Amino acid sequence: MGMLFPQIVAGLSNGSILLLAALGLSLTFGQMGVINNAHGEFMMAGAYTAYVTSTIIGNKAVSLGVALVVGFVVAGLLGLLLDVLLLERMRNRPLDTLLVTFGVSLVLQQLARDIFGATPVYAEAPDALTNPVTVFGYSFSAGRLFIFILSIVCVAALYAVLKLTPLGRQIRATSENRDLAEVSGISTKTVDHITFFLGSGIAGIAGVALSLLNSISFNFGTTFIVQAFLVVVAGGVGQLKGAVIASFVLGLAQSAIELPTSASIGQMAIFLIVVVFLQFRPQGLVSIRSRNLA
Repeated sequence: MGMLFPQIVAGLSNGSILLLAALGLSLTFGQMGVINNAHGEFMMAGAYTAYVTSTIIGNKAVSLGVALVVGFVVAGLLGLLLDVLLLERMRNRPLDTLLVTFGVSLVLQQLARDIFGATPVYAEAPDALTNPVTVFGYSFSAGRLFIFILSIVCVAALYAVLKLTPLGRQIRATSENRDLAEVSGISTKTVDHITFFLGSGIAGIAGVALSLLNSISFNFGTTFIVQAFLVVVAGGVGQLKGAVIASFVLGLAQSAIELPTSASIGQMAIFLIVVVFLQFRPQGLVSIRSRNLA
C-alpha cells in the first residue's frame, strides 16, 4: 500500500496530461476526419503564450490566468486560419490533410525558432504551484494537481457545450451525418470552423498548463502529439467519453510499467498495448451505435 497510492496518483497525473493533449484533437478528428499533425504546434503556441505573459506581467498568478485565456484565443485563431485557408478545401481527403498539416507543423516550428530562438525557455509558475502538496502523508506536485483539475474542468465545459447548447447539437449532427445536417439547414462549413477553433483553443490551454512542468522550445508539441493520437484512437474517434477513459487507463498503465523499468520503456509499452487492443477492437473503447439497414 505504501507504493500503491503514490503510483495511482502518478497514473492519474499522467492521464490528465494525456487528456489535455488529446481533448481538442478528439473533437476535430472526430467531426472533420482531419489528421492534424499541427495539433502539437498549437500546444506550443499556448506554451509560448505562457512564457510571454510571464515576462510581461509581474504577478505570476495573474499571468497564468491571462495566459490560459490568451493561449486559447491564439491557438484557436491559428486553427481557424488553417481550416479556412487549407483544410476546408480537403474535406474527405485524410491523406492530403495529413501531409498538409505536417508541412504546417514544420513551418510553425521554424517560425517559433526564428522568433524565440533554439534555446529552451521557461514560464514562471505561481509560487503556490511550485510547492508540494501533502496527501495522506505523501508529497505531490501542486502543478500536476492543477493540471488534473484543469483537465476535468475542460472536459466538463466541453461536455456542457456539446450536450446543452444549440452549437453542440449542430456539432453532433454534423459529426454523425454531414449531408443530413446540410439539408436540415445547418451550415456545416461554419460548424467546422467553430469546431476547429474550439479544438485548437483547447490545445492552447493544454500548452499553457504543460509549460508548468516542461521547458518550452520550438519542438514542444512533438513530445505529446503521438500519445494524443493514441488516446483518440484507443478511446474511439470523436468520442469524448472514450478519450477520458483511455487517457486515465493509459496513464495508470504507463505509471505501473515505469515503476520497475523506465519512462522510455513505459511509453513504448503503452504504444504496443494500444496496437494490440486495436487488433481486437478497431473502433476503440466507445463507438457510435447505429442501425444496420443492410
